[in-house]
Amino acid sequence: MMDKNKPKVFVSYKIMPEAEAVLPEFCEYSKWTRAGTPSEDEIITLAWGADALLVDGANPISRKVVEALPRLRIVSNASVGYNNFDLAAMKEHNIMGMNVSGALDDSVVDLALGLIIACGRRICELDQLVKAGQWQLGGDETEHFGQDIHNQTLGIIGMGRIGENLARRARLGLEMKVLYHNRNRKPEAEKRLKVTYATLDDLLERSDYVVLITPATAETKHLMNRGNFARMKPTASFINVSRGPNVDEIALAEALQNRIIASAALDVYQQEPINPDSPLLRLKNLITLPHIGSATAATRLNMSLTAINNLRQALAGERPALIVPELR
Repeated sequence: MMDKNKPKVFVSYKIMPEAEAVLPEFCEYSKWTRAGTPSEDEIITLAWGADALLVDGANPISRKVVEALPRLRIVSNASVGYNNFDLAAMKEHNIMGMNVSGALDDSVVDLALGLIIACGRRICELDQLVKAGQWQLGGDETEHFGQDIHNQTLGIIGMGRIGENLARRARLGLEMKVLYHNRNRKPEAEKRLKVTYATLDDLLERSDYVVLITPATAETKHLMNRGNFARMKPTASFINVSRGPNVDEIALAEALQNRIIASAALDVYQQEPINPDSPLLRLKNLITLPHIGSATAATRLNMSLTAINNLRQALAGERPALIVPELR
């Protein structure tokens, strides 16, 4: 029987059963049950009368949605990025917005480390060579050569929590030298992690592996462009586990095709799914993944549970720690 005193919540993504089981403890809820992602109009229709939304980063919380839901006062995002929030509209209508900052850090670092090794040792490219029956004995072995990982220089662009975690594991586990570039220099992290601050130009010129871990902002759009790829070593690899708009994909395709850099790996793209006609998909020295940074069962469950905890606190009149900075 419905408890009319409980707040009403609409869940707009496919939530894991273990997380969904927590919701009846503090709210009445309905959920999106069809394939794909709901549109603005579908969210408005299905969330009518809701006090709060539990969403993921693919669900648009636009001005249209905000202004069409008069009871809406809370949006809990089950992702770290919140590009789906119209922050100005949410602020105008006094809507609290939260994310799950920190819930997926370890999994993203796992993936970044895997891509560093895969790029350096050309694992994906050579796997395809073997499967295509092109491995021959007695040939030129140098055709299978890659780059070492240990004792090489890693350049991290963006030294937030994920960047610090990556720096620690790369230095201690792979014995890499670590440079970092960040909007603000972090002397405490330099001392604790034994990493070195560098200008962006210096980092690109010195690094054997460059990993981009920055948010998507007006400042970072096409941060990696033709000029910055040209500054990298011809033996270097580039890895993006941040946001697609941070990379000029045409410039990256040119850099890989012309061997300005040796290889690259992308988990994110300007358009998702990536356009099947993209020149990136024709490059053997590029690893392309379907945005799997947080794609493990344990991490996705942790993300949903963190978002639900944010929601529970907000509905109880508390101020969760993970309110996004622009809406604090």
